[in-house]
Amino acid sequence: MSIQCEVLTGADGARIGIATLDAPKALNALNLPMIEVLDERLCAWANDPGIVCVLLRGSGPKAFCAGGDVRALVQACRDHPGSVPPLTATFFAAEYRLDYRLHTYPKPLLCWGHGHVLGGGMGLLQAAGIRIVTPSSRLAMPEISIGLYPDVGASWFLSRLPGKLGLFLGLTGA
Repeated sequence: MSIQCEVLTGADGARIGIATLDAPKALNALNLPMIEVLDERLCAWANDPGIVCVLLRGSGPKAFCAGGDVRALVQACRDHPGSVPPLTATFFAAEYRLDYRLHTYPKPLLCWGHGHVLGGGMGLLQAAGIRIVTPSSRLAMPEISIGLYPDVGASWFLSRLPGKLGLFLGLTGA
């Protein structure tokens, strides 16, 4: 699964939901079970009046989230040549629903984007109302370098960056 969820209670009784992507050896890359658990937990916290805020973070020093589990998706494509593999279709549908949930989340959502924040990690980070990056943060949409378009809401958030920065990132994957 690789998602750790906890609730911390403040002195006044207010509770904060904390979801931690917990696959540091894989740079917290998202797999389908992680997406499903995170979506379920976020839905429950959204409906819990005692939860006043949600924090999304990654474990380990190297990455918040390096995107999707590309190895599993590539293997699924190799196992189903000439067709859309069921895992791939399910993965992207679930990932995009999660990104939409985050973009429309009814409570304050804080995302701590340390280290690598790539592809799907950018989708999570950019959906948060409060986005924190650190001196070690490295933000990118690397799918551009293998011929894919920037997804996970990138057409929305890249177009809102100042100047031509979004165009530069979308075309170069830098």
